[in-house]
Amino acid sequence: MLKPNEVRSKLEDYDHEELKIGVVASHSALDVCDGAADEDLPTLAICEKGREKTYTKYFKTVKNEEGKRIRGVVDETWVLDRFEDVIDEENQKRLLEENVIFVPNRSFTAYAPLDRIEDEFEIPMVGSRNLLRSEEREEERDYYWLLERSGLPFPKKYEEPEEIDGLVMVKLPHKEKRLERGFFTAASSEEYEEKAQQLIENDVITREDLDEARIEEYIIGPVFNFDFFYSPITERGTKLELLGIDWRFETSLDGHVRLPAPQQMTLSEEQRVPEYTVCGHNSATLRESQIEKVFEMAETYVEATKEHYDPGMIGAFCLQTCVDKDLNFYIYDVAPRVGGGTNVHMNVGHPYGNTLWSKRMSTGRRTALEINRAVRKDKLEKIIT
Repeated sequence: MLKPNEVRSKLEDYDHEELKIGVVASHSALDVCDGAADEDLPTLAICEKGREKTYTKYFKTVKNEEGKRIRGVVDETWVLDRFEDVIDEENQKRLLEENVIFVPNRSFTAYAPLDRIEDEFEIPMVGSRNLLRSEEREEERDYYWLLERSGLPFPKKYEEPEEIDGLVMVKLPHKEKRLERGFFTAASSEEYEEKAQQLIENDVITREDLDEARIEEYIIGPVFNFDFFYSPITERGTKLELLGIDWRFETSLDGHVRLPAPQQMTLSEEQRVPEYTVCGHNSATLRESQIEKVFEMAETYVEATKEHYDPGMIGAFCLQTCVDKDLNFYIYDVAPRVGGGTNVHMNVGHPYGNTLWSKRMSTGRRTALEINRAVRKDKLEKIIT
């Protein structure tokens, strides 16, 4: 792992009046770029060849004769053969020369090996570099490890299929689309094996991945993904902010739940078990009587990160939860960086962030604002690792 001072020393050669926001061009990159544009920071999208047009063409910045942005939010793009190539020495040199502050998202940590991000990527990054690994469920000190040690609620884990005594969610990767989900539900060990075998035969999952799967209690209730921001440099008011709430559209699950039960029963064997591939998000709000409860969970999580992952949480993070019939929240996933659903904040912000700041405040804009505030306070080294 790169030492914090090794990365922070790079800031000594930066022109703090000419900072540029860099992001891997996927996931929530448009939110990051849109927010940077709101705060008058130039943007750089790192694209992968074959999937670059969203950034090089459709959301590319257009300026008028005076150099003022009139449409678009992506000022500059690099098209690389692979996302991972951004870590190569020659590309890092260019990033440093252009005063780039990097905003990590899930695509960055999914497509680039974490070992290389931790040990080789010397670009100043907003957030806690060492927390990114906690998102990987196969790691010993993953987010479940952290939740358990901090006493935060999460779904009960079953060690073996034979222990299943109610509805469970089985979490494992998709066979072909490794970054997607091969999840399925079961209410007994017999149903577990039946569905698993069907998914194996349909090339959705593998037996090897199944052996390493996490089996946990299925919480019956709505999903709320809470998009938070923690600012270590805030001096007046709370350091912890709730910016927004989102929830997911999942294929082919959402297609299944729109069918009447009799129609579901007529589906073919191949269609019968839904998949859980995330394909979009929508915005949500929460009953005000429950907001304090959610803040308490986030505060506990932040304190736990300080204890176990020094320097702890910095910037954007997302607690992904389900809430049961008694209004108990269970954290089933944690994103220790910009969340996957923050594009719902673009341009309009979100009711919570907007209310707090009395202006449009998305996760992307809040991140850019933090960089500008850090520059003004001469505390940029406090928000990067």
